Amino acid sequence: DAEFVTLCKSLHVTDLVCDRAWTLWKNVQESMDEVTVCIDAYVKQFMALVRKLDVNMDTISTKVNSALTRLEKKYDVTLALYQRFEKEREIMRSCWTMFLLAKGRVLQMEDDLVISFQLLLCTLELFIKRCPPDLLQPLYKSAISKVQSPPTRASRRNQSKAKSRPPEPEVDVQLLETLCKENECNAEEVKNVYQTSFSAFLDSLDLSRSQDFPQVRDAIVTASALLRDIDGRLFFDGDETVLVPKVEISQVERTPKKNLPDEDTALIPPQTPIRAAMTSIQQLRGDLISTGDQPSTNLATYFKNCTVDPTQDVVKRLETLGQTFSQRFGQAVGPRCVILGKQRFTLGVRLYYKVMEAMLESEEKRLSVQNFSKLLNDSTFHTSLLACALEVVMATYGGGGGDTAETDVCFPWILDVFSLAAFDFYKVIESFIKADPTLSKDIVKHLETCENLIMERIAWRTGSPLFELLKQEHEGGAAEQVETPASFSQPLQHNHTAADLYLSPMRPGLRVLPHESTATASSQASSQAPAQPASQTPRHRKSNSLSLFYKKLYRLAYTRLKMLCSYLLSSHPELEPIIWTLFQHTLQHEYELMRDRHLDQLMMSAMYAICKVKSVDLRFKTIVTAYKNMPNTNQETFKHVLITEGHYDSIIVFYNQVFMQRLKTNILQYASTRVSHLPCQELQFHF
Repeated sequence: DAEFVTLCKSLHVTDLVCDRAWTLWKNVQESMDEVTVCIDAYVKQFMALVRKLDVNMDTISTKVNSALTRLEKKYDVTLALYQRFEKEREIMRSCWTMFLLAKGRVLQMEDDLVISFQLLLCTLELFIKRCPPDLLQPLYKSAISKVQSPPTRASRRNQSKAKSRPPEPEVDVQLLETLCKENECNAEEVKNVYQTSFSAFLDSLDLSRSQDFPQVRDAIVTASALLRDIDGRLFFDGDETVLVPKVEISQVERTPKKNLPDEDTALIPPQTPIRAAMTSIQQLRGDLISTGDQPSTNLATYFKNCTVDPTQDVVKRLETLGQTFSQRFGQAVGPRCVILGKQRFTLGVRLYYKVMEAMLESEEKRLSVQNFSKLLNDSTFHTSLLACALEVVMATYGGGGGDTAETDVCFPWILDVFSLAAFDFYKVIESFIKADPTLSKDIVKHLETCENLIMERIAWRTGSPLFELLKQEHEGGAAEQVETPASFSQPLQHNHTAADLYLSPMRPGLRVLPHESTATASSQASSQAPAQPASQTPRHRKSNSLSLFYKKLYRLAYTRLKMLCSYLLSSHPELEPIIWTLFQHTLQHEYELMRDRHLDQLMMSAMYAICKVKSVDLRFKTIVTAYKNMPNTNQETFKHVLITEGHYDSIIVFYNQVFMQRLKTNILQYASTRVSHLPCQELQFHF
């Protein structure tokens, strides 16, 4: 195989190692389990070895890395579920096997921990009610007593009448509710999973009405082989290649529980991914328990106080977006999971109403007005706010917002579902966090991560309104703000709210207002409907949304540059301000270089350029190696860089063919030894 030979040559391995690797490859093409057995390593050890190989040799392709990431996520989910699962005799082996098959059949994305756990509870319900009573704990024995009691004469008559109708799977509601209560899981959601997904799975195996224990081992073997996946049955067998060493499990943090005295703290079981997810979901539902699916009386009053009442538009918009969200959720997770998408959308609507009301109350105090007609009739504002609420819900169900592993519905999936520009979404994030103090630390961190993703790449995609704003800003010559890198260590101080950002100038003729006092403009922007263009020539007004975006962008860029410099240029501290000057100049004046690219690509290019003209020996490979050790990085950032439309290549090709060509004159001016002593104003940034 030519590709295999090329790989061996790039790794500089001996012929003996190459021959041994090829022999192993021919024998382990069926599943991941065969690989780990052949090399005598745990799954996690294997993953770590591959990652280490990539760091040292840079050999893993984007496709392989993506497959490994997804496989690792599926492994983590299955491990977490098994740690929650207790095995008992042969019955439990069959139960675990059937759950694995159900998970593979029902879910398109098997890395959804919450829905997988809900399927596990459905499987347990099926097996528990078929178990002999002497095997059950008293709690579950009493829960299924009604189902196992002999049928009455009336019930037998009803059964005979129903024979002509197709049989429906019987779910023991009391048993299912008991399982949910014991595992801190929402019963209504599990019932929906049973009725919409699990029952259909049972029908496909002709097990809906059978009282026997299902035999599905052959099916799970076939499924694992076809997918070349990890065989989940190995967890039950205690196979050392899939189990985590006990020392890792014992180091997991303990879960705090409310209303327990201090002396009981030691009895709390360790926090598992499932317990963390269930706790986060319970907290979210608890925070929204007093919020309805309709606007509160107070929020409805704000709607009625508007010059143009937005109530009907809000209702129609939610109906349309709700249908879109549920269908797209089903497409991503599984065709029978549409009802689960509707449930999560309902939670998102409740949070949307709650945060909107808090925002309006805050604006009323700030501006002393109650008419927010312009803001509340802005469709982009409503869609962004709803998208943010749904992102909170999705992150909560995805593991409390603390898990950054990618899934099919992770951010920015919600932007694609609603066809929402990332730049518009960013405007609401900070105000959303301030308006809801009940958000957990993990969720706040998740939203801040979303904001960073927007600033570093998503907002710079072709078609983004950001480019039109930048064009207007440069053509209009708006007043510039000046801030120095020294201020980056201080929290960003500003008084902009979501209302300011959504109503600040955006397009000629729509967001350009005539000359008037700042106070009047601020008040009218939030309280009045759009005014007719004035007869006098409009004055270009500065965009609040762009100003704040760039302030945050520069802070993010400088923080990441400073970290990379600490890795590579600790012996040349004088180069950091020079690199920053070039980096900042590129973002401000050559912003087209960011189109469909990543902030870090410009950062690495600026560092390489300055080191080159300053005769500091720093190779791009060294920069890339250090970059891999930075948090929140991805190999695609330096392996898959846009060169020309539709053509991508490595970061060094981008530097030579694009970055250097565009900034050659600017870069060469730093070759002078006097550049190291640039005056302070040269290190300032604008916007």
